[in-house]
Amino acid sequence: MSLRARLAPLALLLLPALARAEDVTAPFIDPGDVPLPDWAKTVAPNRADVAIYQQAGDVQKRRGTMMRDARLSLFGAHRGAHCGGRWLSVGPMAWVCSDDVTMSADPPTLGLGLPAMADGLPYRYYFAGAEGADAYDTFQYAGDESPALQMEKGWSVPIVEQRSKGGELWGRTRAGLWIAMRELGPSRPFAFHGEVIPAEAKLDVAWVNAERTNVYPDATAQKKPLETRVRFQLLHVREEKSTREGMFLRVNDDDKPAAWVRAKDIARPSLAAPPSEVSGAATGERWIDVELASQTLVAYQGTTPVFATMVSTGRGAQGSETATPRGVHRIWVKLHTTAMDNLEKEDAEHYYSIEDVPWVQFFDKGVALHAAFWHREFGRVRSHGCVNMAPLDAHRMFAFTGPHIPSGWAAALPTPLEPGTWVRVR
Repeated sequence: MSLRARLAPLALLLLPALARAEDVTAPFIDPGDVPLPDWAKTVAPNRADVAIYQQAGDVQKRRGTMMRDARLSLFGAHRGAHCGGRWLSVGPMAWVCSDDVTMSADPPTLGLGLPAMADGLPYRYYFAGAEGADAYDTFQYAGDESPALQMEKGWSVPIVEQRSKGGELWGRTRAGLWIAMRELGPSRPFAFHGEVIPAEAKLDVAWVNAERTNVYPDATAQKKPLETRVRFQLLHVREEKSTREGMFLRVNDDDKPAAWVRAKDIARPSLAAPPSEVSGAATGERWIDVELASQTLVAYQGTTPVFATMVSTGRGAQGSETATPRGVHRIWVKLHTTAMDNLEKEDAEHYYSIEDVPWVQFFDKGVALHAAFWHREFGRVRSHGCVNMAPLDAHRMFAFTGPHIPSGWAAALPTPLEPGTWVRVR
């Protein structure tokens, strides 16, 4: 039998399928989808903070925002409400309106995020000096025109560029304003950070929280101190003993001479079981425990502590405006940075403004985990209600929790597929 004869029956079998294929749309194309130009590979935002939504046409379900310099991969287009053009798919459960972006032939910006420097901060931050600082719209006319913003003492901005003009150095904020550097003072790097808890290890870490504490050979302060430990110094608690003088902690390794410190001088986290909202040890679900009494934070996977550090929570009593409220909540939005201020409070005793606070994770309405570079009071109450963390720790916890922030995004909200991490304050 010839090859043509052998193939003829196969052709007859394929003809109906081929005919039917001409009557259907291409695979993975829904009836409402819109063809895209072949050259369009990505989308670029037309402005800062372009919104990303979970579903095309549903503006009630925010998913996140785009970074200003991002190029997000373009997967498809769909007609829908609340968009004059068409909805563009830029990822799983991620849609942007074509009115807010421009299609581009550029490749996607892979790995675009907000990198941290050695001190955990994404930018170099500065504070307005004793006389405040004037901020101008343009570099060309900076100092020669009326300021666009008059900053009060202590207000903070990130400086992302510096230029000289007329013998004077000027700095550009991330918002695009220009300020004379002589009117600003730099935020100094702070090296403190918490500790990773090794696998199978006990939660025995603690830190000196007093400015200094004496180390004694026994659990009593009646004997001559052996030495002094200073604030932020790391300790490992091996034993505790209650005496008439108060609680003492042994902080020497078992093969070393005894060394005891007063517990009242130490910030020490306590091991805790997961709240009922967490699925339990079997799944290894990640969650965060904030302990108000010790001013510490512990990150867990299931029942296993994996990281611990000192924090600074709200200085107010429970129920007050400046308290960190007790409770269990999921993280409901994560942002690389956001502004924090009280400029809208008419009855404020003094005003504060901090632009681009980094590594922000809101979990209970306006209460968030975030980095604090403007104080070093970790281990003590200090904040207006948020959980302040050293920058290195805030950056670590930002990577630890869900939802993750995809490349090219400035913020992300949870989805049913990736809920926010549980945070318990107790």
